[in-house]
Amino acid sequence: MSDQPPTDLPPTNDPNPGTTDALLGGPGPGSRADSGVPAASGLSTDPAGEPTPEKTGRPVGDEPARPDGHIGRRSFDHWFGEKDRNGFIHRSWMRAQGFSDEVFDGRPVIGICNTWSELTPCNAHLRRLAESVKRGVWQAGGFPLEFPVMSLGETMLRPTAMLFRNLLSMDVEESLRGNPIDGAILLTGCDKTTPGSIMGAASVDLPTLVVTGGPMLNGKFRGCDIGSGTAVWRFTQDVNAGRMTQEDYAAAESGMSRSNGHCMTMGTASTMACMAEALGLQLTGSAAIPAVDSRRYAIAQQAGQRIVQMVEEDLKPSDILTRDAFANAVRANAAIGGSTNAVIHLLAIAGRVGVDLTLDDMDEWARGVPWLVDLQPSGKYLMEDFYYAGGLPAVMREILPLLKADAITVTGKTIGENVANSERTVDTDVIRAVGNPLGSGAGTAVLKGNLAPDGAVVKQSAASERLLQHRGKALVFSSIEEYDLAVDDMDLDVDEDTVLVLQNAGPRGYPGMPEVGNMTIPRKLAEQGVDDMVRISDARMSGTAYGTVVLHVAPEAAVGGPLALVRTGDWIELDVPARTLHLDVSEEELAKRRADWQPTTVPSDRGWARLYVDHVTQANQGCDLDFLVGRTGSAVARQSH
Repeated sequence: MSDQPPTDLPPTNDPNPGTTDALLGGPGPGSRADSGVPAASGLSTDPAGEPTPEKTGRPVGDEPARPDGHIGRRSFDHWFGEKDRNGFIHRSWMRAQGFSDEVFDGRPVIGICNTWSELTPCNAHLRRLAESVKRGVWQAGGFPLEFPVMSLGETMLRPTAMLFRNLLSMDVEESLRGNPIDGAILLTGCDKTTPGSIMGAASVDLPTLVVTGGPMLNGKFRGCDIGSGTAVWRFTQDVNAGRMTQEDYAAAESGMSRSNGHCMTMGTASTMACMAEALGLQLTGSAAIPAVDSRRYAIAQQAGQRIVQMVEEDLKPSDILTRDAFANAVRANAAIGGSTNAVIHLLAIAGRVGVDLTLDDMDEWARGVPWLVDLQPSGKYLMEDFYYAGGLPAVMREILPLLKADAITVTGKTIGENVANSERTVDTDVIRAVGNPLGSGAGTAVLKGNLAPDGAVVKQSAASERLLQHRGKALVFSSIEEYDLAVDDMDLDVDEDTVLVLQNAGPRGYPGMPEVGNMTIPRKLAEQGVDDMVRISDARMSGTAYGTVVLHVAPEAAVGGPLALVRTGDWIELDVPARTLHLDVSEEELAKRRADWQPTTVPSDRGWARLYVDHVTQANQGCDLDFLVGRTGSAVARQSH
């Protein structure tokens, strides 16, 4: 009969004594017998032979030894390296997936944060991309673990994906902080998945690298290239004006989106992929590679290798996302003719890392930057062409004298070093040389005035030059539904000089600030050949859209901003070169209107929408939630068992 005390645990006659201690970095074979810890009342023996207090599950003995080169290895210190009951739990349940001893030896655990979803067509291929990332992580000696987070499909999700960007950021933040992760790969693509994921990762500040899914192949219709989103707006206007049949409209639908990937125009998805690269968070040259190009998967594998090195170097978002990095991103956005949505997302990301960034900064940095990239919606070509012409590295090399060239990136090198050997543009049709730009100072302009005290924006490269200085009478709509009911009315009191004004489409008013700011041209004017008008709202518009559209008016109408006080017949003056937006109504009259103004009903009294409405900041502050601004860090929470 055994002399051992009774126990309900498995026997400890391990045929390979010392295996568990060895893989945890502790003493080798024979160490248990020499531990010097006597059996005592109230203690039982765990499977490794270590005495364990029943109530705490924590063994008596030294902490596990740290692997050589151990830096920021929170997964080992707090999960897989522990020699107590909790360590047993963490390792044992991971073994259910077939992982062997080696993965618990202190190697970096890389969390692959995946926004894949079949409800997000732009991201539908990210599971395959994740396999390439994993291959690179394994090659570099890391331990890759893929996990899902909320996916935001711009084309499917109502009332707007922007309503849920901050919720995605919380999902990413809490998933990274609460799990055994040492570094992160963010797999993104569709518009809000890239900034939302970056915001969450920045708040945790573990080593992080972005891998975007890449754009679709060029759309095709009747032998011509057509751009996702941009073609929708143009063809819809053509149908309304009688220039296109419903049959052709349907045919174009099947030719626009021909492959996996996000919009292949310089819409928000392509813009934010470029912004991730310009900020230094994505490998050089990766933003524009088409989704179905084999080089997209090759660079994902390289990203998997690089993130392991970044953990060893302890290179974190806070090291990369400096004020200089944001200056580079803003200037790159101006050069590529990027989306106005980048303004809101960059402001929100800056807020997470504590960088003081304002609309005035962004306007100042963008002024005078040459517009070099001839892509839809502002130009002619598409992202596939952009990649073949050299992509973002070619643009950044061309404007390098305007950039902060010593800004560090995920490569461990500076922006200047990264683009030094890139293919330099030689004044191609797609990417112009600095000496022969499409325009100068054509980036996003920030407007201020009594109609937008805290700012509004307009994409100059997508606007009609004749309307950049304009004075017209307002035609006001309190909701996009009201406008949609009126747009086909042939008796609508509107002409080409009218300024269309949309209220209550801002962060709180909708809620979520949808992409409805590029209101369709009224049918009676479309039939006369009018293809652009000045439109003003507190909404956003798709990065694929175009026109003289003033957006992000702050404060928004729903919180009592001046936009709420505009009445049909008021005169409005727009002067983009002077950066002004003025409502020609006296202060006395505005005071009377303000006294009569009543806030709109809260759109939701429950769930996420209620939390969002109660805490969202205005557009000039990035539309983040007020309690999410700043960085919390990666401190490990208390034990769960």
